[in-house]
Amino acid sequence: MLKDLFDTWSSLYSNHAALRTSIEFLHVGGLVAGGGCAVAADRITLMAIRDDAGTRALRLAALKGIHRVVVAGLIVIIISGVLMFGADVDMFLYSKAFWLKMGLMLLLIANGVVLVRAERRVEHGDQAAWTELRYTATASLVLWFLTTLAGSALPNIG
Repeated sequence: MLKDLFDTWSSLYSNHAALRTSIEFLHVGGLVAGGGCAVAADRITLMAIRDDAGTRALRLAALKGIHRVVVAGLIVIIISGVLMFGADVDMFLYSKAFWLKMGLMLLLIANGVVLVRAERRVEHGDQAAWTELRYTATASLVLWFLTTLAGSALPNIG
């Protein structure tokens, strides 16, 4: 039954250029919006570490709205990714680049959770959490770019 569902979806996806283009656009658009905002937020965080307490508080307040866009972008990336996976299960299932990308995505999401928790600790006065923010923001930057690289490798390396 699941195979029939994948076969039907694969046929629909393969035979409708507008559908394929829309889903791939959503995937890239989610990356641009979510990943772009995440990179900007990481830069804000890393710059804030060198600032005085007042400027840090302003920068921290600016991050709140950014995280909503990052999460929305990740949701779009995941949904569109699942749809693309379903269109070519056999290719993705055995692709080392795909599984590397999935591992990086899990690390990216886990790092994001740690980063947001550290931001909350800073908001509540724990200035030592800035050290954790520095490490998680740096890891976030690296993970966003590595995940993008793995995604770019998928059609070329498999």
